[in-house]
Amino acid sequence: MFANLLVEKYRPQTLSDLVLSDSNRKYFESITDEIPNLLFVGTPGLGKTTLARILVNDVLECQYLYINASDENGIDTIRSKVVGFSQTKSLDGKHKVVILDEADGITIDGQRALRNTMEEYSSMTRFILTANYKHKIIPAIQSRTQFFDLTPPFDDVVKRIVDIVKQEGIKIESDQKPNFVNIIKQSYPDIRKVLNSVQKATIDGKFTVDITLDNNDIISKIHEYVTGKNVLKLRKYLIDNENEFQGDYHNLMKQYLNHVYTSGLDDNKKRQYIVTISDHMYKDVFVLDKEINAFACWVNLEKI
Repeated sequence: MFANLLVEKYRPQTLSDLVLSDSNRKYFESITDEIPNLLFVGTPGLGKTTLARILVNDVLECQYLYINASDENGIDTIRSKVVGFSQTKSLDGKHKVVILDEADGITIDGQRALRNTMEEYSSMTRFILTANYKHKIIPAIQSRTQFFDLTPPFDDVVKRIVDIVKQEGIKIESDQKPNFVNIIKQSYPDIRKVLNSVQKATIDGKFTVDITLDNNDIISKIHEYVTGKNVLKLRKYLIDNENEFQGDYHNLMKQYLNHVYTSGLDDNKKRQYIVTISDHMYKDVFVLDKEINAFACWVNLEKI
């Protein structure tokens, strides 16, 4: 048994601990005592928030305000907390920093107020915004920030996970290595999700998971059921095999879209499939039940 969660035990504490692309690492390691406004974008589990905290605590060592914008996302938060913090100078003379975590959850009115705040107090305060979806940040804020996609290289993620497995003394038998790699592929680039999956599959120091299917098998089955006009059976099949793709229906639709693109369907059907899948991938961001949204996608594809 693990004494604690691997995601917490191996949470990065310094820049060197983070899995970053070479260009991103070079930029952040060059920072000394000042930064521009920053916008970190990428899927959950990449370390966007962790990077922001490392910058303010260990690199800049500055006074900062942290706000989880998914909870405090209205114009009142901007007018009271953000403006109140931004309009005064720091005691040490350095720039203060406002971290707005999950800033893509801020309302449009809130983002407009934030734009004005960023401009008005630029001489005293900098802003670090994190977001899962860049398109949900208004252009006026995007133009006032330096944008960074924090998606790490796949090989570097594998290396990081393997290093953690070695440090934990987790044994992976030869017949389990394909399953281990498959778990990383299924969850990439979400490093947090990879670690949780590895920990779940480890019992008494031994990695053991029964994966009889890989995602290519599942995608092929989806195509078979959809083109065969049998999506009712497809839903049961996917629910029964959710563990094989970690219940990530958004990623499953994305993989199926790529499969459709290279499939033998005629070009007209391909266009219709791609538009339909893309529409449901967009809806996946907002819906409460992602499985039902994916099922609706298969139903609409069946009609084409």
